[in-house]
Amino acid sequence: MIKIILVSLLTFSGLFAITPIEIARKVKNSSSGYESSKSVTEMVLIDQAKNRAVRVMHSMALENTADDGNNGDKSLMEFQTPIDVKGTKFLTHEKIVKNNNQWLYLPALKRIKRITSKNKSGSFMGSEFSYEDLSSREPSKYTYSKEFQDVLLDGIETYKYERYAKDKNSGYSKQIIWVDKKRFVVLQVEYYDKKKELLKTSNYSGYKKTKDTYRVSFIVMKNHQNLKSTTFKYLEDEIHLKLDEKLFSKRYLKD
Repeated sequence: MIKIILVSLLTFSGLFAITPIEIARKVKNSSSGYESSKSVTEMVLIDQAKNRAVRVMHSMALENTADDGNNGDKSLMEFQTPIDVKGTKFLTHEKIVKNNNQWLYLPALKRIKRITSKNKSGSFMGSEFSYEDLSSREPSKYTYSKEFQDVLLDGIETYKYERYAKDKNSGYSKQIIWVDKKRFVVLQVEYYDKKKELLKTSNYSGYKKTKDTYRVSFIVMKNHQNLKSTTFKYLEDEIHLKLDEKLFSKRYLKD
């Protein structure tokens, strides 16, 4: 009788155990609800000799709340400094399942370059972030490990699991994710190349909560193969704005 009860309890608890895909959905939900946003970001490129190149960007984002199963958020990033990249703009229209639409405006050439799926593993403006890294909010773009591990990361209880990009042109064979159990925010990601070797690690910190929306303040991306790194620091960040969707059009890139 006792054995039957124990088996029943284990079965019952298993029915309600969270899965990696459910964790990923909760992570997206924790950063949702911002409506639209404006931010000022400092990106620092650090080479093997610790030389630093600083770039400042203005960014805008528009949350898609239509839940149409196709379109995701839209974002626009514009470089302010240094002078050689000033006016360069990067526009992303995220898709729920399909590949995102991304364009790069190069002011020196007065040309808009479309970032194709084959090029999304390339470096974003000389940084250790790829175009792929800058648009990966949608859980449905990945398959997931069947289970997760309970792991302490810097004293924080986390879920640790793996995800695999469905896009055959992804630059990664897999990613390992660490998610804060309480806040459902990403704390660390390991990126493995096509040879299944560790390529990069990103760390996320300084989360701030406005109402029910978490916003990250600082990101570090370290490349273990070329020994370079890039940091993103949010100097200013405003949400719950009323931005016009026209600002996120391809036509606006040249304005």
